[in-house]
Amino acid sequence: MTKTNVELRRMNRAVNFVAKNGEGCVVSIDGPPALGGQELGLRPMELALAALAACASMDVGPILAKQRQELTDIRVSATGERDEGTPSPFRSVHLHFDLYGRLDEQQVRKALDLAVHKYCSVGAMLQGNVEISWSVELYAATTPPRHRV
Repeated sequence: MTKTNVELRRMNRAVNFVAKNGEGCVVSIDGPPALGGQELGLRPMELALAALAACASMDVGPILAKQRQELTDIRVSATGERDEGTPSPFRSVHLHFDLYGRLDEQQVRKALDLAVHKYCSVGAMLQGNVEISWSVELYAATTPPRHRV
């Protein structure tokens, strides 16, 4: 069995936290303004979307490499739909992938289906409770347009 550990520390008297892993990497987390949030970090449900997008992306790269596809960059937009009320879990999540490189559409679709629905641990954790869908756009350019993160 593999263990994963993250420590959480409150940074103010409201709902701003910093999560830190064993390697010392940190992420800032904040709540909504209604709870005292000050837009100092991602909200927990945004982190869930980011985790799913990152997990699937980390899986699709090696799958495409095994298929001898030349992936030069990847961008993902994750959108979730939630119920009203408390708690308000996701009912559905859609991942849109922009993939750059010399890529065969059929191979990409196969790789994305495997990455999102079979190999992604975050997706497996959500399976049964959240409908996860995906779409893709392919770009032949090896260098995507500049963007800010």
